[in-house]
Amino acid sequence: MPNGYMGKILWVNLSDETFKEEELSDEIYRQFLGGYGLATKLIYENMPAKVDALSPDAILGFFPGLLTGTVSPLSGRFMVAGKSPLTGTWGDANCGGYFGPQVRKCGYDAILVKGAASNPKIVAIIDGDKQILDASDLWGLDAVQTEDKLAEKYGRVQVASIGQSGEKLSLISGIVNDKARLAGRSGFGAIMGSKKLKAIVLKGNKDISVADKDSLLNLTKEYNDAIAKGGGLVTGFKTFGTTMGNTYCAQTGDTPIKNWGGTATEDFPAERYNKLAGTEINKYREKPYGCFSCPVRCGSIMKVPELGLEETHRPEYETCASFGHLLLNDDLMSIFTINDLCNRAGIDTISAGGSAAFAIECYENGILTKDDTDGLELTWGNSTAIIELVKKMINREGFGDLLADGCKKASEKIGKGSEKYAITSMGQELGMHSPKVFRTLGASFAFDPTPGRHTTATLDMYVSGPISKPNGLFEGFALPKKYKRPGDDRSEAEKLVAGLHQATSSIGLCNFIYSFQKYPLLELIKAVVGWDMTIDELVKTGLRIQTLRHSFSLREGINIIGNKLPERVVGVDYLEDYKAYCGKMGWNPDNAYPLKETLTDLHLDFVIKDLY
Repeated sequence: MPNGYMGKILWVNLSDETFKEEELSDEIYRQFLGGYGLATKLIYENMPAKVDALSPDAILGFFPGLLTGTVSPLSGRFMVAGKSPLTGTWGDANCGGYFGPQVRKCGYDAILVKGAASNPKIVAIIDGDKQILDASDLWGLDAVQTEDKLAEKYGRVQVASIGQSGEKLSLISGIVNDKARLAGRSGFGAIMGSKKLKAIVLKGNKDISVADKDSLLNLTKEYNDAIAKGGGLVTGFKTFGTTMGNTYCAQTGDTPIKNWGGTATEDFPAERYNKLAGTEINKYREKPYGCFSCPVRCGSIMKVPELGLEETHRPEYETCASFGHLLLNDDLMSIFTINDLCNRAGIDTISAGGSAAFAIECYENGILTKDDTDGLELTWGNSTAIIELVKKMINREGFGDLLADGCKKASEKIGKGSEKYAITSMGQELGMHSPKVFRTLGASFAFDPTPGRHTTATLDMYVSGPISKPNGLFEGFALPKKYKRPGDDRSEAEKLVAGLHQATSSIGLCNFIYSFQKYPLLELIKAVVGWDMTIDELVKTGLRIQTLRHSFSLREGINIIGNKLPERVVGVDYLEDYKAYCGKMGWNPDNAYPLKETLTDLHLDFVIKDLY
């Protein structure tokens, strides 16, 4: 067995109920790492172009990062990947908790699912025994109920499941593990639903061999000891998690207000958004929650007696912003309620909130009436109506059925000029951060292979604000001196950040690793895998991964460079920024196609026949 990874993947075919193990070469791991790096390579080569994302031929995969499952700090992430049924592009969704490491403990670096069952199924891998079993008794249950039922049967297991939204093929549904961790973006809950796959249940007993156990333990202890001393952002994340942003981001203009059409000063001032502050939310905090191998533990388990919620997870910033600030809703109890509903149903809170904002603005402007909304008075801040709307979206009931595939598809059905209120990129509602504050986020929202995402490689989010460090975080990595000014250095910096971000994501590292102290990245890779990898090789590996993710969408026929964001979202010319970035990436600035020589240099020659 190699060090650091298991050396094989598992294919699950639901159509004929078979399993197939496949060994991968060391070269593939060196070139694509893990996570969505490995995902892109395997899905690109095994799924034909232009396959319907909800058809049996579509492939959906679960991919732990290269270091996931080891004690390496903040390395517990995994990716769900495939073609997004929401946008038609490459899709991936990052998730934490404990499911990713369990894929490794079952002996695999990925689990890929294809085909479709005729009736509800679970895939159970328990101590090496692999089965596809009937799940008719679980169909209709929410994700928490599903996980509890499977724990009753199998004991201490890790579960990735869908709730009602995935079963009903909502294109904004996600996949749930640890009862409230969501691989929420890209609409992958609908793919599981289309395959009639209710859940994957894992309990493994395999160990991950490492190249140098003593070095791994020493590096981990040194990093974690420094984290334990707290201070600054570490203390903030430990105490409030991402809800630190509930007030700070509103103050800086970063949080979108009133469906991206308002401002905090005029529409949602401090006396209102302070009702959603992390300090207010933490009054209901019972105990901390953290992902595997995380010394920070930014999550929390909450108890909300007013709502009869004995155990629920703290809502993240994105949820608070999308159902609070975006809707002018300052009712904290409604945020707790909606967060719990969405976690259980497995529906993406960003897209659900964005769709609710779209509906409210349509209602306010007379495009929709009470007759259209099943009697709901969809006015800004009407938390009672918003909760009922979310329930309808989850169950595809009445007016909720129209919104269950996101606001772009809803606007196409409604017409009447409603499209100007559908704030999406290629159909995916935008993350809760503003390109007017982080300039390069406009290009990320518009042109990344997973459009509309805030967790993509974005230079200005990497170098600006209190949760980022431009240089000195990883040994040998530095940005050009003039990266803050428009010009060659800035475009080069965008490319470097893209490469680094794809690499760290594929390694399984949490995005918040960029917020803390110097991270022994190359040293950990050597200790775990045994590779003497330079920062230049790592960045180039990330550029290979980004180029292949991008090429997947181009192969699907997506006109990436022709995508435009709604005007109210951006205040800069993000297209010119992107064209300069393309030039640095070795892509044609006119159509964003990677040049043949770039594909050859990145060992992606197999893509040339598809794009040329």
